Amino acid sequence: MNVSRRRLLSASAGLATAAVLTACGSNTGGVSTGSKSSSTSGGSGKIVQWYHEYGEKGVQEAVNRYAKDYKDASVTVKWNPGTDYMKLLGTTLLSGSGVPDVFESEYGATLDMIQKGQVVNLTDTIGDAKSTFSQPVLDRMTLDGKIYAIPQVVDMQLLYYRKSVLEKAKLSAPTTFEQLVEAAKAVKTNDMGGFFAGNDGGVGVLGNLLIWASGFDQLNDDHTDVAFMEQPFFDAVSAYRDFHQSGALLTAASKDWFDPAPFVNGETAMQWGGLWSLRDIAKKWQDDFGVIAFPAIGASGKQAVPFGAYGSCVAAKGTSNDVEAARKFAKWLWVDQTDKQVDFANSFGTHIPSQPDLTEKCSQINSGPGKDAAKMVDKYGKAPSLFWTSKISDAYSAALTNVVKKGEDPKSAFAGVQSTAKAELKRVNK
Repeated sequence: MNVSRRRLLSASAGLATAAVLTACGSNTGGVSTGSKSSSTSGGSGKIVQWYHEYGEKGVQEAVNRYAKDYKDASVTVKWNPGTDYMKLLGTTLLSGSGVPDVFESEYGATLDMIQKGQVVNLTDTIGDAKSTFSQPVLDRMTLDGKIYAIPQVVDMQLLYYRKSVLEKAKLSAPTTFEQLVEAAKAVKTNDMGGFFAGNDGGVGVLGNLLIWASGFDQLNDDHTDVAFMEQPFFDAVSAYRDFHQSGALLTAASKDWFDPAPFVNGETAMQWGGLWSLRDIAKKWQDDFGVIAFPAIGASGKQAVPFGAYGSCVAAKGTSNDVEAARKFAKWLWVDQTDKQVDFANSFGTHIPSQPDLTEKCSQINSGPGKDAAKMVDKYGKAPSLFWTSKISDAYSAALTNVVKKGEDPKSAFAGVQSTAKAELKRVNK
């Protein structure tokens, strides 16, 4: 399992820890991180490209191979080990020294990068290929109609369930939260939990999902206020609190939600997890499992899945100071070279290409549960807003914990979140 990918998806879940909120736009603070570079031959121009350290074996060799194939410039790949890549990137951009010409960034450019003019508009670079990308993924890398990153590869969270266990209880895969609760209660035994979403009772990883699954967005359209202070959201949080207290929700397993072990070991009949676990789960249960989106909550609710995606950005003032050359390379690699995109998504773990039509060429997700999962991003995909800062996320997570675990009234608890969000959004809206 790739820890860096898990961090990105954890950030999308709204966990209130600094370690997983690196995509919220903070460009302050120093960091000392080692790096490895690989110079490659090419044309007369020079381009410096940055990647974070991927956990899957073979990725570094692959990106060096891609760079070497480019003939219009000499591309130097810098591989950045460690867990502080986004902090290192932010600090480097802020300093203006040693800035890479092309670099990957969590969910594409951060709000700070865009507002400070550190990245260039890539709308024309993508051009007519815009329609080939997953719309929710591309939307997350867009601000005010301008695209600031080209999606590279997509990861996601989803719900795994045992087909035979639900069939024995004469139940179908749940599409509503009410059905999820019913199924969890029906299949729970002394040895197996009904549903598992983390040893914290799911409060961390399912946080933002309670907003999306109840039919709301995190923020309003002009990014001045939260968009979920409505009774259906309060009802959704209350329903999850009741579920948490029902005994059908497994709250202590051998591993946490991001590890497939509880589901593989038979500790739970249903588990919220990541696409990265698909291969291990398929190896264990073969045809006896399925995947679904998080169920809709309430009459206005919608099914949802969080996704994570790194995007390729072009610096406004990179080391080589040749924006057009950098644009050309980014387009060549992440728009035109579909064979390399399939290789990047398919050969190192289990991921989804950012251009959905390429899914059929990816052996792990072109049939069965993998194919079902890949379709969910376009249909139900959600990601945190560019304006959902760490301060808002922390306030939201604290309020949710107080409601679910301490019994606080939802309306009162989230009134504090709304107050924090308004002040924070006033600060970051420029």
